[in-house]
Amino acid sequence: MKRILLFLATNLAVVLVLSVVMQLLGIDQYIAAQGGSAYGLLVFAAVFGFGGALISLAMSKWSAKRM
Repeated sequence: MKRILLFLATNLAVVLVLSVVMQLLGIDQYIAAQGGSAYGLLVFAAVFGFGGALISLAMSKWSAKRM
């Protein structure tokens, strides 16, 4: 349970930092001016982040068992 909580907290913290950086640099306004959605971009980043983390975890577990 603790591992899952840390996994979720870490990934959500990364998305939060990405959101703050986008606001500080004005990227969210640029995206909105182009007809996009900063929220959509954050969701996209979160999905790929979670997916990449899970794939990395599976690969490292497989390689650790193999050695």
